[in-house]
Amino acid sequence: MIMHGNGRRTAQFAARAFLCKGDFFMAKVQHEFQAETKQLLDLMIHSIYTNHEIFLRELISNASDALDKLHFAALTDSALREGDESAEIFLVPDEASHTLSISDNGIGMTAEEVVENIGTIAKSGTKAFLEQLQRTKEENAAVDEKELIGQFGVGFYSAFMVSDIVSVTSKAFGSDEAYRWVSRGADGYTIEKSSLDGHGTEIVLTIKEDADGENYSSFLEEYTIRNLIKKYSDYIRYPIRMMVEKSRPKGEPEDGKAPEFEKYKELETLNSMEPIWKRQKSKVKPEEYNDYYKSKYMDYMDPARVIRTNVEGVSSFTALMFIPGHAPFDYYTKEYEKGLQLYSSGVMIMNKCKDLLPDYFNFVKGLVDSQDLSLNISREMLQQDRQLKNIAKNLEKKIKRDLEDFLKNDRDGYEKFFENFGKQLKYGLYEGYGMNRAVLEDLVLFYSSTEQKNVTLAEYLERMKEDQNAIYYAAGESIKKIDLLPQTEFVKSKGYEILYLTDEMDEFVFNILSQYKDKPFKSVSAEDIAEDDTEEAKENMRKLEDDNKELLEDIKKALGDKVSEVKLSPRLKSSAVCLTTKGDISLEMEKILNAMPMDQGIKAERVLELNPEHIVFKALNKIKSTDNDGKKLEVYANLLYDQALLISGIQIDDPIEFSKSICQLIVDAN
Repeated sequence: MIMHGNGRRTAQFAARAFLCKGDFFMAKVQHEFQAETKQLLDLMIHSIYTNHEIFLRELISNASDALDKLHFAALTDSALREGDESAEIFLVPDEASHTLSISDNGIGMTAEEVVENIGTIAKSGTKAFLEQLQRTKEENAAVDEKELIGQFGVGFYSAFMVSDIVSVTSKAFGSDEAYRWVSRGADGYTIEKSSLDGHGTEIVLTIKEDADGENYSSFLEEYTIRNLIKKYSDYIRYPIRMMVEKSRPKGEPEDGKAPEFEKYKELETLNSMEPIWKRQKSKVKPEEYNDYYKSKYMDYMDPARVIRTNVEGVSSFTALMFIPGHAPFDYYTKEYEKGLQLYSSGVMIMNKCKDLLPDYFNFVKGLVDSQDLSLNISREMLQQDRQLKNIAKNLEKKIKRDLEDFLKNDRDGYEKFFENFGKQLKYGLYEGYGMNRAVLEDLVLFYSSTEQKNVTLAEYLERMKEDQNAIYYAAGESIKKIDLLPQTEFVKSKGYEILYLTDEMDEFVFNILSQYKDKPFKSVSAEDIAEDDTEEAKENMRKLEDDNKELLEDIKKALGDKVSEVKLSPRLKSSAVCLTTKGDISLEMEKILNAMPMDQGIKAERVLELNPEHIVFKALNKIKSTDNDGKKLEVYANLLYDQALLISGIQIDDPIEFSKSICQLIVDAN
């Protein structure tokens, strides 16, 4: 078995000195650990570490490393090929002796390697680990040791989290001598000559007694061992074997009697060895991917997409990812956790690695397997994030390309996907202040007034009229309500397409992006909506406003600070009145922002627009000519304002007064 790291130079000198004494290993001799090693072991033994189960992953991974070393050595040394043929890892739980044995027939260790690899901790980590531990505790006193240790791997020494005594017996391939290393923890270790059938390494753990709510004895149970192998080591390339208990009928049952069963032991391979992502793509059927996904992620529905990629280069890795067929029940809650499983050479080292996915692709599930990850003392923590960043960058590109293909070749499927996860893509545009537009802007969909279906921004651009200078949009609660807005009349009269924004964040996204392919986004409620109109039309509107200046001023006076301006509208065709806004805050934004838990009392700068061609406007002029005290005009002005509010989906300030005014109109009509 190969332990992580090469040890320290002092340990190398000590080992050589030991070996120079011909009878050194004839007798059991007690030795002290180095100071740093002792510190770490003390943490292992006396800290309450919640993830005890990783010890089995570490020891099996070490066994796999030893088998790998023998395998690679055999490629150039034919004498080693015999030992490479029946490579395996063997587990023996023994409840009677309270021990668990993990053995391999790998390359084994010489006496010098035993002292060097086990008597010291890997050079990649002990001192740095302890320094980081101290720094973190100083920076955050609320963080306890058990949480800190969970951030770092401890390799072989994780065995001491569950064991009172750890024994390692090893024989190097081609050697006739075996050596046994034994330790009870921080007090030190003994080493002596021993015996072992064949080459390889055997580790025997004397499991701790159950205490303080810790069920250490569960690590001797077949059920627990099976689950841990499945969780962490299912894809180790070598068979992990164990004698398991089974039952079978005992002889032929007598007539009318239930059969009797007897228990027996049978050798069984606990791991599948070959992961689905390492099999040739051509030999994996779609239903196999679907079955794997549903079993792995406890889903009842097939994934919408399967994304598989293999990258060779600066950071080599294999990835198998899935886009779910529906949004998880907790997807849009704070409880949802993104992340891909992270494997290092088939060994799971992290269940949810958040750094591999940007937030806007957090719906993707799957895994990444890489041999290039730099780990610290063990496989528990990444030593640096350069490889992760490279992998994450490649994954982002791959997911984007797949979604583009999805959109192009399976439009119905993509629209279902967008129903589930479209908000997250839009949020990515907004949250990144437009920085992610190159990735996301061609993936989002919006409802088209002319096509009456969802379209992309690129598709909108292709249909733009020659005289059209902007991408027009209208925001509202639903497609039906937006379609009825009087603000849309002018744009529709031009034959221009309008994008209907029904998601709460849509308008915020458009404000952030401001344009697409050099074409600005423009609201149908924009102040300069008629800038594309003819000069003649513009001049006629200016003349009408001059002619009705006094009436507009009176209506503004009647409404007070409810509006910032009253003006004649070029955008209205059949409707009498509408509300528009000045500035960056629209009426829809106002509603959304004020619906949030922290009501800021945000108000859009409202503008009341009147249709000069409508019969209502002519009636207002008539009322003004006969209304000496302005009371009647004030009533009608407020009625029109409330009407405009209702059309925009905004609650009116005084429904009772509105009702009274309507009743009075009916009375006056008679």
